[in-house]
Amino acid sequence: MDEERALYVVRAGEAGAIERVLRDYSDKKLCEGIFKVLVKDVPTTCQVSCLEVLRILSRDKKVLVPVTTKENMQILLRLAKLTESDDSLEKVSEFPVIVESLKCLCNIVFNSQMAQQLSLELNLAAKLCNLLRKCKDRKFINDIKCFDLRLLFLLSLLHTDIRSQLRYELQGLPLLTQILESAFSIKWTDEYESAIDHNGPPLSPQETDCAIEALKALFNVTVDSWKVHKESDSHQFRVMAAVLRHCLLIIGPTEEKTEELHSNAVNLLSNVPVSCLDVLICPLTHEETAQEGTTLDEQPSDKTAEKETVLKNNTMVYNGMNMEAIHVLLSFMEKRIDKGSSYREGLTPVLSLLTECSRAHRNIRKFLKDQVLPPLRDVTNRPEVGSTVRNKLVRLMTHVDLGVKQIAAEFLFVLCKERVDSLLKYTGYGNAAGLLAARGLLAGGRGDNWYSEDEDTDTEEYKNAKPNINLITGHLEEPMPNPIDEMTEEQKEYEAMKLVNMLDKLSREELLKPMGLKPDGTITPLEEALNQYSVIEETSSDTD
Repeated sequence: MDEERALYVVRAGEAGAIERVLRDYSDKKLCEGIFKVLVKDVPTTCQVSCLEVLRILSRDKKVLVPVTTKENMQILLRLAKLTESDDSLEKVSEFPVIVESLKCLCNIVFNSQMAQQLSLELNLAAKLCNLLRKCKDRKFINDIKCFDLRLLFLLSLLHTDIRSQLRYELQGLPLLTQILESAFSIKWTDEYESAIDHNGPPLSPQETDCAIEALKALFNVTVDSWKVHKESDSHQFRVMAAVLRHCLLIIGPTEEKTEELHSNAVNLLSNVPVSCLDVLICPLTHEETAQEGTTLDEQPSDKTAEKETVLKNNTMVYNGMNMEAIHVLLSFMEKRIDKGSSYREGLTPVLSLLTECSRAHRNIRKFLKDQVLPPLRDVTNRPEVGSTVRNKLVRLMTHVDLGVKQIAAEFLFVLCKERVDSLLKYTGYGNAAGLLAARGLLAGGRGDNWYSEDEDTDTEEYKNAKPNINLITGHLEEPMPNPIDEMTEEQKEYEAMKLVNMLDKLSREELLKPMGLKPDGTITPLEEALNQYSVIEETSSDTD
């Protein structure tokens, strides 16, 4: 706001308007004065104080408009060491200035469209990557890395062009992956396996914040990476998936920070091509097996014993594979279900991830089936009643949010190898009807994907109860007396016609529409379904 406009409002005499104008005018003048000080050779303490005030003022979009210029942006870039020079970060006394400058840039870029455009013109993304390379292996400057990564995340969030630049031109994928390796202090034992110290200390707050910002930036960089086109891409994604596996198996300074860390890891894993997610599980080493008193060559030959889920040295093992990371994902999913809110944002990413892992990797699917849908023994309660993971997921199959109930049903369907009869056994027809109608499987059958054939897993208890299980509700019911057994034929005919007339009235008033199944298993208006079956019968008769 210029001086003439400010004077005009003051002369008008309205108290509220005068206060707002003077505050905005003084804030703008203060910002301009701060930038004039920052270009001078003043002590570090003075620079920090000016930047702290500027950081607070930069939260106000109205104040930013007149002071967001290329010259002012360049002043902040110089103070943040975001220049083309090869200056190393040796002067510890300069670190507070660098951090405060990065904080100001974060606020300004977030709140000002002009600053966002200037960031492209000044090639800010490349400068941020250069600064990261200077400090990626130095833990005592975590604050600089943290706000550098936050600014990189904001730029890649606001500009799709920067995502592509980061991915290909600036090699952001390996750079950010190395930042995560440094934050987690990873020690590799194999190409895609890291050493996990379950008794080690948790991550520090600074390391955790740095890792979270790197995960968020990586998410933007890889958001369109559904397919791997080159072998080098495949290797890089496998390395990143291995780092994320390590991330899932460590904890932060607090439970809330651990959940935030794992949540961002789940989001990023959703961007990894599914073919590269096999590194989430790994075979037991000779040392791990020897600790149990056996060697890999001496594993039991019985198939049932091989596939049993066991806990060895605090490690979840299934079929000779380390399933720790998958078990963490399953526990994370259950915690999100128990929260009871924000399912679309908090639950669907991990459910989608587990569904795709199960569809593509047999060992993961079989382990999750063992954990979520163990062989049925007690079928006295409805599938949605209870506190097991299966009960919770079945309840979600009738959730009001269409996206939530679809992905919950899809997950269970995949665990059942997309076989309708197997799904109905665990959920009941009523809970599964929505999925089956959408997939055209109301008449039974199986989905389009191929799965290996496994042996029958029905328990003796289930086989004995099966004849009395209500297929709609999916639980055991005592035989009920048939109400029409004691009716005469005339009474039965009267009740049948009464029902027909009621349905006809509802149909004519368009309160409901009778539906039928087409030959392909999808639902359609009853008349159309009957016509299709008539055509099929006529064609069959002509052929005969």
